[in-house]
Amino acid sequence: MHLQVLGSGGPIADDSRSSAAYLLWHDGRSRIMVDAGGGAFVRFGEAGADFEALDHVAISHFHTDHSADFITLLKTGYFSERTRPLGVSGPGAGGPFPSLDGYLARLIGVDGAYAYLGGYLDGSDGLVRLDAVTVDPASHSAVPVYESRTGDILVTGRGVPHGIVPTIAYRVSLDGRSVVFASDQNGNDESFAAFARDADVLVMHMVVPEDVTGAGRALHAPPGRIGEIAAAAGAKSLVLSHLMARSLEDLAGNVALVQRQYGGPIHVATDLMCIEIR
Repeated sequence: MHLQVLGSGGPIADDSRSSAAYLLWHDGRSRIMVDAGGGAFVRFGEAGADFEALDHVAISHFHTDHSADFITLLKTGYFSERTRPLGVSGPGAGGPFPSLDGYLARLIGVDGAYAYLGGYLDGSDGLVRLDAVTVDPASHSAVPVYESRTGDILVTGRGVPHGIVPTIAYRVSLDGRSVVFASDQNGNDESFAAFARDADVLVMHMVVPEDVTGAGRALHAPPGRIGEIAAAAGAKSLVLSHLMARSLEDLAGNVALVQRQYGGPIHVATDLMCIEIR
């Protein structure tokens, strides 16, 4: 089992990083994708991933740097030989943000921007059906969004605080190992550590520096808080991702702040980094 970082950056085109996207490999097959931010389409191809092998795509929220390339992934599938449905999950609606069903309708519904791919809604026109599961972003209980027929993969999701943006964190369990994707969150929900308990890998987004205030702090956890969460969860390893200029300016110092709270191994993400999960 391997975790591959397809995109380790944010929404600004100011470095060579793609926006947030991750891929879980099992026995050489690209099984689970989490997020599909801008650039993920290119990284998916560079990684040698296969649309036909995907079991599920889990979208945390509908900021562009987490979802913009989902439609390009679907267009890739148009050229595949896939026949089985593809699972997809995402948050319910809130504020200016649609629910997963609303998002799909705006993309590929009858009046959607890409209505010519509408066959994904019902499996018509030679396209596979999307099996969509919406997670209530206000819920702190783990909700199953995908389970493989053989029972070797279970994906659960729950809401996390990210300002006014409905956002879902995911836990993927596969063959007795687990990876938790914390997504964008401000770290203010004490119960999240229980959701991430004993994860083999915890992926957290280090977007802002320690002294961030205002909107930045309402949206994202600073490095010290990231370390506290990883320690409280008892995570066996930590991946710091979704890096932006604000957190990269003093990357070593920010990592040191995480290490003050968390004593386990830390990986600083780069695009296409691949981590074996033993």
